[in-house]
Amino acid sequence: MSKTFRNKGKLAGTMADHLTKEKRSWNMSRIRSKETAPEIAFRKLIYRAGFRYRLYDKTLPGKPDLVMKKHKIIVFIHGCFWHGHENCRRGNKPKTHKKYWNAKIKGNVARDRKNITTLENSGWRVFAVWECELKDLETVLQKFKEFVGTKDA
Repeated sequence: MSKTFRNKGKLAGTMADHLTKEKRSWNMSRIRSKETAPEIAFRKLIYRAGFRYRLYDKTLPGKPDLVMKKHKIIVFIHGCFWHGHENCRRGNKPKTHKKYWNAKIKGNVARDRKNITTLENSGWRVFAVWECELKDLETVLQKFKEFVGTKDA
C-alpha cells in the first residue's frame, strides 16, 4: 500500500508498503481460488432456486466454478480485482509494482476471454458473475433465471 505525503505543499516522497515482505506474502497466500465467499453466496442462491450443478470440471477450459450439464451452462464467478473488472471500486490495481500487476491482470483477462470463446465454440453457454454484483442477490438471481430460460444467449 503506497501512501504519498506532502512537505509544505510539494510532493516529498512515497511511503513504502506498511507490511513486511514476509507478511505481505503470507496475506497473499491466503487468497483462495476455490470456495471463495462470492462463489459460495452464488451457489447457495441458485441451489435454493432449484438449480443443480457440479463444481470445477477440470476437463473444461478454465476449470469453471459451476457446470450445469442439463442446461449446457458454465458459470464463472469473477473476483473484481483478479479478473480486471473495469470501472469497479474493487477492481483497482495496486499503486506499487504496477508493471507486474498490470501484466498479471491483463493475462488473467486474456485467459478468461480465450476460455470463454473455446467453451462457446464447443456449444456451452457462459454466465459470468462479478463479485461486486453479488451485493444484490435478487437481481443476480433474476438475471441468471433469464439466462437459463433463453435458448440463444
